[in-house]
Amino acid sequence: MNAPFRPLPPALASAAERVKAAVRAACERTIESLGLAALSSNNVFQRDGLLGAQFELNRKSAIFALTFNGAFDDRLLREVRPFATPDAAPTSWNELSLVDDHEVDVQVAAERFGMQISQHCDWELRDLDTCVGPMLGSTGAPRGETPPRNPLRPEIIGYATIRAIESVSDRADVRKVLEAEFIRSLTATLPQIYSSVMGELRSVGIKPVGMSERLADRAGDRANDRANDRSHDRSAAQNPRGADSGQAPLGGPAQGLSSRGGGLGDSKSMPSGGQSPRRSGGTPLGQVDVELMSLMRRLTVDSRGGNGRGGGEPNAEGHSRSGGPSNLGDFDSGETPFDGYTEDGLRLAAPNLIRAHRDELRGASSGALDHMVIDVVGSLFDQILSDPKVPPQMARQIGRLQLPVLRTALGDPTFFSSRKHPVRRFINRISSLASAFEDLEAEEGKLFLQLVRQLVQGIVEGDFDQAEVYERQLAALEAFVNEQARQEVSEQGDAASLIAQKEGEARVRQHYANRLEGELGSLAVPPFVRDFISQVWSQVLVKAHLTDGTDDSRFKRFRHAGRELFMSVQPKGTPAQRKTFLMQLPKLMQELTEGMDFIAWPAESKKTFFGALLPAHAQSLKGEALSTLDFNLLARQVDKVFDTPIPSQAEVSHSSDPATTSEEAILPTLTAEEIQRIGLVDEASVDWSGKVDIEIGAEPALAEVDIAIDGMPAPEPIEPMQGKSLAAHVQIGYAYQMHLEGAWHKVRLTHVNPARTFYVFSRGRKHKQAISLTHRMLVRLCESERLRAFESAYLVERATARARRQLAKVTPGAAALTA
Repeated sequence: MNAPFRPLPPALASAAERVKAAVRAACERTIESLGLAALSSNNVFQRDGLLGAQFELNRKSAIFALTFNGAFDDRLLREVRPFATPDAAPTSWNELSLVDDHEVDVQVAAERFGMQISQHCDWELRDLDTCVGPMLGSTGAPRGETPPRNPLRPEIIGYATIRAIESVSDRADVRKVLEAEFIRSLTATLPQIYSSVMGELRSVGIKPVGMSERLADRAGDRANDRANDRSHDRSAAQNPRGADSGQAPLGGPAQGLSSRGGGLGDSKSMPSGGQSPRRSGGTPLGQVDVELMSLMRRLTVDSRGGNGRGGGEPNAEGHSRSGGPSNLGDFDSGETPFDGYTEDGLRLAAPNLIRAHRDELRGASSGALDHMVIDVVGSLFDQILSDPKVPPQMARQIGRLQLPVLRTALGDPTFFSSRKHPVRRFINRISSLASAFEDLEAEEGKLFLQLVRQLVQGIVEGDFDQAEVYERQLAALEAFVNEQARQEVSEQGDAASLIAQKEGEARVRQHYANRLEGELGSLAVPPFVRDFISQVWSQVLVKAHLTDGTDDSRFKRFRHAGRELFMSVQPKGTPAQRKTFLMQLPKLMQELTEGMDFIAWPAESKKTFFGALLPAHAQSLKGEALSTLDFNLLARQVDKVFDTPIPSQAEVSHSSDPATTSEEAILPTLTAEEIQRIGLVDEASVDWSGKVDIEIGAEPALAEVDIAIDGMPAPEPIEPMQGKSLAAHVQIGYAYQMHLEGAWHKVRLTHVNPARTFYVFSRGRKHKQAISLTHRMLVRLCESERLRAFESAYLVERATARARRQLAKVTPGAAALTA
């Protein structure tokens, strides 16, 4: 018999309601996104598919929500029931049934759905998984049994979403479109939902089970771990080269580093992908020892100047064993110089706390894998703190993150393989932004350093073992950089506002042209005249309207000329109509010429148009005349068309047509004075045939040393630092090398318009100069190697590459692994 129904725990019920609300909101966003995607699609069949999916989802959104709620509740109860009703009777053989093929397909689709979403909320899921036991009223499954799984995992949400999509349409193509759109929408929503659920669970007193369970149940394992560690240390002392294990000595300059892999570490020691990594005693890696965490907290406080022990045990001269001041807070302000070196002669901008407290950290941790991670991160910070492209002021701030980074590396092995890891992104971002400043002692540099100091302080004093802390700091950093870039570009001539203005005018022109084309479509007129009025003369009217207003005489003359042009090609059967036409023709031709010159229409196009207009006029004098009634009705229709008001920029601001913001729509409207004001680089001014003398830096290409580790998750693709693909990865605030006027210049990207068709860079130290590029120009510069990133790679990746090269020099046989 089935287990009796029991209500969900209150915390889980509240979390489930959050998920349902999020899916309903995702449904509304999906309806809007499908419409926008259809408008921007150039493929007719794709546009029809998107519009069909939007129509079905909009019509059955209520059914979608009801179906999702029902399927989600059923799966939720099925997930919770084994742990909520331990005394349930075993299932009878009479209740067993076969699963049909469709159900299997739904399960597979739900798994795929959940996997795609979980890649973007991995940290949030890890935190939520630790609270599953307390949330279900249990500290976990007994030994030997399967522990409870997270009932709110993306797979469950994906299953309910697939069921709800099936209720919307029975067409496979519509379901496929809706599934893809919901994946995109939920990917952006679920991380925040999981974070809010964790916050609610903490507020009601639910705590993760990891640390308390380890202290209670793993004390014997920890003692065994430390005994094994002492034995390992003795064997390592007898065999310093690690001949038996094939590893570098843990105390060496490149300890524990592997020259093969997407991240740092030994491929033989690292866990396989998809499994929870474990220490030598069997304890999960994510459950960092309380003793180790307490030590990190103490060292972090000490490093800020709490008791003078932040830089290691001081010697008689007040320096730590790493060769620098014993107090990390002494040089944070920059007033106290630091003159420390590693054992390999690398000059450090800050003391390496992990090196200085290596014995304490290793003693507080358990397992050889933890010890290796400590040495790996210590070696990584040797390279980070000695990097020549990082300004010393910024290196000191990054030095304050040593212990938070170590905590992250011990608890999350994806730190080594994922370039999108929030901790790595934060370090890389502040380093690259600092390198872009010409002088950090200038006013804007000081403001940036002040912000970074505050953000780092928030990490050090906060829960630095939580990914949300770094995500919040990254969001604050991005907001500051964007605002600072906006102020900088406005001081250089306000190129951003000028481009935005031109984009708004282009939207008005396109919207008005489409309106004229639709209204003239049903009227009898030669096609070339209809196209000229809707596509060309509409530009004349819009420009006159934006320049002079609708009450100006020039606008009125141009509007009258458009009406007369339309009527001039109509048949004229009476002598009076022919006489009137011949008398008005010279003035009409004069106004048409004036309007074409007003928008700088090409001379060749003018010649072609007039060449077609003259025969049409001659034919109108010979054709069968319209009746007086038909002629007057047509004239009134044409008057109504041209009396339609031109829309304002506010009315068309929602337009998402990419053609309205393209280079072809904006460049012809820029005057010579405006081009000079925004520093727009003309393609004709660049000698594309000449060869560029590219200085090759000391850093090799990252791809030469970044090879995937066996058993580790494959690292994300390396972001390009040069070549054509760099154009798609330029970021505001970053520094680049641009070859202009026969020389290399360091420039900083300060503005990118929303359509990514115009880019504004700044050049110079005191008197800054704006340099603007169209997207086509940017691509050509990147493709011809005339624009490349200032850095050969991001900071963490550069440090990783140097650490591996160092390992190859000191470890026998390691060089062969890099090939």
